[in-house]
Amino acid sequence: MDKNFSELKAIFINCTLKNSSQKSHTEGLMKVSTKIMEEEGVMVEYLRLADYNIPVGLQPDMTKEGATKDDWPKLYNKIKNSDIVVIGTPIWLGEKSSVASKLIERLYGMSGETNAKGQYVYYGKVGGCIITGNEDGIKHCAMGILYALQHLGFTISPQADAGWIGEAGPGPSYLDKEANAKNNEFTNRNTTFMTYNLLHLGKMLKANKGIPSYGNSREEWDDGTRWNFENPEYR
Repeated sequence: MDKNFSELKAIFINCTLKNSSQKSHTEGLMKVSTKIMEEEGVMVEYLRLADYNIPVGLQPDMTKEGATKDDWPKLYNKIKNSDIVVIGTPIWLGEKSSVASKLIERLYGMSGETNAKGQYVYYGKVGGCIITGNEDGIKHCAMGILYALQHLGFTISPQADAGWIGEAGPGPSYLDKEANAKNNEFTNRNTTFMTYNLLHLGKMLKANKGIPSYGNSREEWDDGTRWNFENPEYR
């Protein structure tokens, strides 16, 4: 088996509510995955969405809709040039953060674009998510994030999510020493498995030049190609 992942590019987007001047517990767990990828030779970029001026909206550039500034176009280019996209989020009231929702909405705003094969633009990219919090909700948040990513065209690997939560109620978070989260066997195993699943799927897709376009090219459909589709006749 070829274990060389050096041709892959991954971007990790932390959707914490905090900018980089503050500690992010979600970053702590995301770094477990980024370190594995870096050790495997992957080109990894990590960023916090809160460090950027990203207005809400569904247009490619919201300055055309009245926003004073929109950093989304340059962030979108980073995503477009990546093979693997991992969304990280804390849990708030059992849900992904508002920043994560905004990211997904902005991804959705670009989903009508097409790639070189005429497919929707996220075809051939792998998606995953990492979640932290002090209340229940890892699986619920992952369910929403991974559904959204696959709906937009991302490919989802087996076990494409990982997370850590503390006890219900106020208490230590992932990076707090008293949480002992870094030694949590379940979280460490799942994060490692998730990371390698993303790498294996990303490598397979890259080696095969993405998803075959037979039967799923938006451009061919618009040109009249219907492959084996035929409207059923009702009598």
